[in-house]
Amino acid sequence: MPEPSPTSPKRRRGRLFRFGAALVVLFALAGYLVVQYVTGGTSAPGCKVVSGRADGKAYEFTPEQAVNAATIAAVGTGRGMPQRAVTIALATALQESGLRNIEHGDRDSLGLFQQRPSQGWGTEKQIMDPTYAAGIFYEHLTKVPDYKDLPLTVAAQRVQRSGYPEAYAKHEPDAELLAAALTGRTAASLTCEGRPRTETATSADTGTGTSAEAAVTATGPDAVRAALVRDFGRDALQEAGAEVGGAPTPTPTPSVTAEARGRTVTVPVPDDAKADAAGRSERERGWQLAHWAVANSAALHIRQVVYAGREWAAGSTDSAWRSSAGAGADGAEKSAGSVRIVTGQ
Repeated sequence: MPEPSPTSPKRRRGRLFRFGAALVVLFALAGYLVVQYVTGGTSAPGCKVVSGRADGKAYEFTPEQAVNAATIAAVGTGRGMPQRAVTIALATALQESGLRNIEHGDRDSLGLFQQRPSQGWGTEKQIMDPTYAAGIFYEHLTKVPDYKDLPLTVAAQRVQRSGYPEAYAKHEPDAELLAAALTGRTAASLTCEGRPRTETATSADTGTGTSAEAAVTATGPDAVRAALVRDFGRDALQEAGAEVGGAPTPTPTPSVTAEARGRTVTVPVPDDAKADAAGRSERERGWQLAHWAVANSAALHIRQVVYAGREWAAGSTDSAWRSSAGAGADGAEKSAGSVRIVTGQ
């Protein structure tokens, strides 16, 4: 009777490969189950902006991207830039970084707009500050003659000097949707799930940062107001008479009074059109603030935003804007002169 032949090296390698592949699948499945358990079986919190027209256009993005987009828009309107300028800035950031404040890039490029310290855009620390990065982008954009009348990709390229000058055009439709919502041109058009993201507790953990970086270690009305001042400017909020917890806030660090159902930041919206350098209406300025708050909801633990008879609440089934308790029979609020932001802490 012939003796059984030993297993060939090729067959052993095949078995080892199949065993290794099975382990990879098991580990992946275990990781998925852990994520589902931690998140309650839901996907990562997300945000969405929809068109103000009945064309069905929409853009979905992450809370990190939402915070950065809101900052870019706030800095632009604070400088009196038109919506077209904000659209150009958002399309540029979408192309350069995906609206993420990244700490790497081609050569020494950094941040939302991949600006280079060696080319005079600022220090590394400055460029990694989204508010500064947006401001210096707009500063260069204003030096482009007739930028509002140029094709978006041409205007962006004259600021960026990119090696891929045609790349910005593909982001124009999404940037237009974002700009319309984040400048307040379209009402109740931006929603987020609003659940805090503990995995972004520090920028060092992820290698990235956002304009709400200072708020991830501090929440509540003080953090909300600090973020408002950072993005919109202290003067604008003081002139509007912003309140925290029901008390006027003449300084950047006001005392906070806890209300029965949470802590509230109230930002009045002046009805004087001259108060807005871009010439927008009171309603548009109010919706910009309301959308800014929703965009920052996960980072700042904002649980409710109320404006103009509409209310957004974090963690609701579809995160949609609904008629608020203060709205009249026609859906309009008796007083649309302020945005109310309620925090969870």
